[in-house]
Formats: sequence, structure tokens, C-alpha cells
Amino acid sequence: MGRITRRQFLIGAGALAACGAGAAAALSGNRWWEWSPQGAGGVAPSEPPTPWSTEARYYISTAAEGTLNCAACHGTLEEPLPVSYCHLPEHHGTFVQCNLCPHRCIIADGERGRCRVRENRGGRLFSMVYGNPCAVHVDPIEKKPFYHYLPTAAAFSIATAGCNLRCAYCQNWSISQVPPEQTENADLPPEDVVRYAQQYNAPVIAYTYSEPTIFYEYMLATARLGREAGLRSVVISAGFINPDPLRELCAAVDAIKIDLKGYDEDFYRQVCGAELKPVLETIRTIYESGIHLEIVNLVVPTLNDDLDQL
Repeated sequence: MGRITRRQFLIGAGALAACGAGAAAALSGNRWWEWSPQGAGGVAPSEPPTPWSTEARYYISTAAEGTLNCAACHGTLEEPLPVSYCHLPEHHGTFVQCNLCPHRCIIADGERGRCRVRENRGGRLFSMVYGNPCAVHVDPIEKKPFYHYLPTAAAFSIATAGCNLRCAYCQNWSISQVPPEQTENADLPPEDVVRYAQQYNAPVIAYTYSEPTIFYEYMLATARLGREAGLRSVVISAGFINPDPLRELCAAVDAIKIDLKGYDEDFYRQVCGAELKPVLETIRTIYESGIHLEIVNLVVPTLNDDLDQL
């Protein structure tokens, strides 16, 4: 029998646990959560729109712009780029291009981007996780980890499903590598996040666990309301975000911790499904903004533990 990866083992074990839980739920008359069928984009479109969808920021649409830059995905004849799939046999229809992160996904109507939470609906891009976190906890800020910002403070911490990276060693893969249809979620709009943070005497709201970039609209609205209420906001991110949305975010939050996955482009591409250069640009932009910045490098043995790169 061939060797399997840690993730393959965990997925297999989780599947067995889900089967057992599903059988128990069926016998008791309770419904196990419904898994969405797989479409071309990996997630079936949500019909009708959920109460937790809101129009996304930072995108362009063929409905308004008339055209998109297909070369961003496919490259040029002289320098073609590899793509996992083409959106349609013929390039027609209403597409959107999400400009939130450097992937700049071009998304066909009814499909979602790589993050699994941003969906094209008739030429308008929607976030499908607004006010709909799958993880809500009160943590010490050191658990984020922030070691030089408000030591010992309690952080009211939230996350939604989804991520724009594909880190092979992700410890939170059960929420980061699935769409919101496959997590158990809370109805928690920004004003309730602020209210609960105050109720639990947490002076800080933390956007963490998965990847806050992909629930950008939810995070931004919550941070602004929190600031009005005297609460601080901290972001725990991989830093794979475009400059314009990052600058707007820096103006709304108080501290950002960047997970620098490694210092090698091949590692980022092969292990994380991203690129190093935009992350380095993110770090520079945060530093120049003047807000508190911390950088953490998680060392994964055999993957990014080269002493020359630490």
C-alpha cells in the first residue's frame, strides 16, 4: 500500500466520522448538513440568494465594462499561462473579474472563484459569507499569535469558510478548504459582533482562523463599527491581497499579522497555491501605512525549513 499524506488521512477519517454522524442523524430524524454538488467552479450556485450574501467590492464585469482581459488567465500566444480549466467552450456570456486578490479570478455566471465564497450572479459579484461566520471564539490575543500588541487582551475572534490559498499543511482545512454550504454557520452581522465583543469584555475583534481576505466586506464593516464603539481590530492573514483593498483595510484596522509561509517562489506555488511576490508587497504596504505589523513564519519540516531561507 502506498504512503498517504497527513491531509489524505484526516480527510478519510473525517469522512468515516461524517458517515457515522450522518447515520445517527438520520435515525434520530435530524438532518446532517447538505453537501453542495460540484459544478465547473467547484461549488453549485446558491438559489435563491442567501440572507448572508452582499455585493462584493473590487471587481469588474462584462455587463458594465464590455470585455475582460482573458490574457490574465490564459496569457498570450507568445507566453501562454497554464490554467486548470477554461470557463466555457466559447468565450461569451457575463463574466466578472474579482480584483480582491492577486489570483484575479475570471468567474462565469453562476460560478465562484478559487476562494469558494465569491459568486457571479448575472454579472454582479457577491460575497456569500457576509455576517455568516463558521468559527466564533474568545481567545487570548497571544493565540493569534500577536506577541507585541495589547498583551493579555481578550480577542473576540471570527472566521468564515473559504480561503484563497491551498496550503497542503493547513491545520484549519476543515473550514478553509470548503464552501460555506459545508460548515455550520452562525447568523452574526457586524453589529452583533461588536455587541458580543463588548459583552465578553474583549477590547479586540480578531479576523482569523481561515483567511480574512475572502470575507473582506464583512471584516471591513465590522472593523469600522468596532472602531466607533472603541474596539480595536486585528487581522491574521497570509497577505495574498491586492494593494487597493489592502490600503482601505489598513485605514480601518489597528494591527495585521502576516503568515509568511516561506521565502521561495516554488514553495508558494507548489505547496500554497499562491505567489511570494504579492505577499512581500503586502508586508511593505502595511509597514508604510503605519499600523502595527507582526510577521510569523511557521516552519514545516522538510517543506520550508531551509536555514538559508529562515
